[in-house]
Amino acid sequence: MEITSINSKLLARMFLAGAKNLDSKKEWINELNVFPVPDGDTGTNMSMTIMSAAKEVSSLEDPTMAALAKAISSGSLRGARGNSGVILSQLFRGFCKVIKEYDEIDVTILSEAFQKAVETAYKAVMKPKEGTILTVAKGAADKALELSDDTEDIVTFADEVIKHAEYVLDQTPEMLPVLKQAGVVDSGGQGLVQVLKGAFDALTGKEIDYTIDGAQSGSTPAKISAETEAEIKFGYCTEFIIVLNAPMSEKEEHAYKAFLESIGDSIVVVADDEIVKTHVHTNDPGLALQKALTFGSLSKIKIDNMREEHQEKLIKESEKLAQQQKEEEEAAKPAEPAKEMGFISVSIGAGMNEVFKGLGVDYIIEGGQTMNPSTEDMLNAIDHVNAKNIFILPNNKNIIMAANQAVSLVEDKNIIVIPTKTIPQGITALVNYIPDHSAEENKDQMMAEIENVKTGQVTYAVRDTEIDGKTIKQDDFMGIGDKSILAVGKDLKETTLEMVDAMIDEDSAIVSIYFGSDSDEASAEEIASVIEEKYPDLEVEINDGGQPIYYYVISVE
Repeated sequence: MEITSINSKLLARMFLAGAKNLDSKKEWINELNVFPVPDGDTGTNMSMTIMSAAKEVSSLEDPTMAALAKAISSGSLRGARGNSGVILSQLFRGFCKVIKEYDEIDVTILSEAFQKAVETAYKAVMKPKEGTILTVAKGAADKALELSDDTEDIVTFADEVIKHAEYVLDQTPEMLPVLKQAGVVDSGGQGLVQVLKGAFDALTGKEIDYTIDGAQSGSTPAKISAETEAEIKFGYCTEFIIVLNAPMSEKEEHAYKAFLESIGDSIVVVADDEIVKTHVHTNDPGLALQKALTFGSLSKIKIDNMREEHQEKLIKESEKLAQQQKEEEEAAKPAEPAKEMGFISVSIGAGMNEVFKGLGVDYIIEGGQTMNPSTEDMLNAIDHVNAKNIFILPNNKNIIMAANQAVSLVEDKNIIVIPTKTIPQGITALVNYIPDHSAEENKDQMMAEIENVKTGQVTYAVRDTEIDGKTIKQDDFMGIGDKSILAVGKDLKETTLEMVDAMIDEDSAIVSIYFGSDSDEASAEEIASVIEEKYPDLEVEINDGGQPIYYYVISVE
C-alpha cells in the first residue's frame, strides 16, 4: 500500500488514533517514571494534554487543514499539564504552524513540520536536557529529513521514522544515568512514540474506535429532562459473553434472540463457534443470565442501572445550570476597579489552602504532585482575579512550564510567575511581599528569598529502585530534598529526622513542619521535640497541612 499525500480528514483520524493509543498506555508510561514516589504522572499528564486537543478535533465536522491545525494547537496548548504535557503541546504547536498552510501534506511537508515541531519545543524549555522526550522528537525529525529525498511513500516514511524514534528511545538510558540506574527508558519519549504508533495504525487502515469521550458534537446537545426517565422502559443495560459448551446452531440462535426480545430491547447477539457476545436492555438481568447459562459459562458480565445513570446526569445538569446562572449574575454586577496586585497559588490540602488564603492569595488552584493543573486551569484562575499584576506561585517544578505557557496567552494583565518548586517556597515568597513596592521590585525580592528555603518531603516508595546512591525497597519511607533523596528507612520518624539533619546547617534559624492527611499533630510534635532538643537555637513550628501523599513537608530557613 502506497500513500503519497494526507488530507485533513485522514490527518484528523491519525491524530485521534494517536491520542487514543497514548491514553490506553498512560498507566504503563506512568510506571516508567524514575522517581519511586507515588505520583507516576507522565502518562497521565501527556494523555490529558492530547485528549484536550482530541476533544476539539472530534467536534469538527469536515475540517479544513487550517481548522484542524488550530484545534490541535489550541486544544493541546490549553490542556497542557506537567512538563511532559507542555513539551508535547509545543511539539504539536510547531507541527501545526507548517501544516496549516496546505490542503494536503506529503513527505516533504511532513519533514518540514517535524523540524518546526522540534525547534518550537526546544525553544520552550529553558534548559533542554538530552535523554528525554526532546531527544526522541529530534531523532524522529532528523530521520524524517534524511528520508524526505528518498521516498514519496508516506507509509514507508512513517514506518522508518517511528523505528528510528524507538531506537533513540532505547538509547535514552545511556544519556541519563538516572534512567540507566532505574532500568527504564524515558517516560515522555515513550509517550511520544505511542502517539506516533497510533497515528501510523490509522494511516495504514487499522480499525480504530475514534470516539472521544466529552467531545462536543456539531449539533446542539439534547437537554436532559426529568420526564425522560419515564421513557426508560428497560432499566438495566446488560452485557456478557457466553463461552459455549458446543457451537450454537442457527435455530438455537434465533430462539435465544426471541427470548431476549421477550424480556427487553436493544438486543445485540454476535455468535461464532466458541463464544456469543450479548447486549440487552431489560428489567430482569437475571433472566438473561439464566438463559445464557444453558449454553455455557459466562464471562465479562457488565450490568448498569440506566435509571441511576440518568439521575446522575440530571444532577450534573442542574449543577451546571446553577453554576451558569451564578456566573451570569456575577457578570451582571457592575465591574469593580482592578486592584494593583493579585495572587494565584497552586496548593492541595485544607490546611495548606488556609495558610495561603491567610497570606493574601486571591485564588487557589487545587493541584500538586499527584495532579498537575493545566494551562487552561491557570487561565481560568487569571480570569477570576481582578488585578493589574498577578503573581502565580506554581509550588511544584512540574507545574512551572504550564504557568509560563499561560503568560503568553494573556494580554490584558501583567502575569508574573515566581518559579516556586515547593509549598514552603510559595509561603516564603508571600511573606516577603511588600504592598508599597512595585510588581517588579516584589518579583526580585521574592525570587531572592525563595533561594534561601530548603524543603524536605517525606513519602513512601511505590517500587524497588536505586537512586542517588541509595537502595530503595517498595514501601520504604523516603525523605526527598530539593535536589536528591536525603534519607531512606523503614521507620517514618527516624527517616524524617535523618532528612532534617541533612537540611540543617549553621545558617538555619527556623524549621517549619506541615503534617499531612496520613499523619497527625501528635507525631509531628514528637519530631519537633527531638529537633528542639538537638538544635536548641532553632525555632520549630508545626502546621496542619492536610496534604496527601507526603506525611511531612518540612522547610528550613
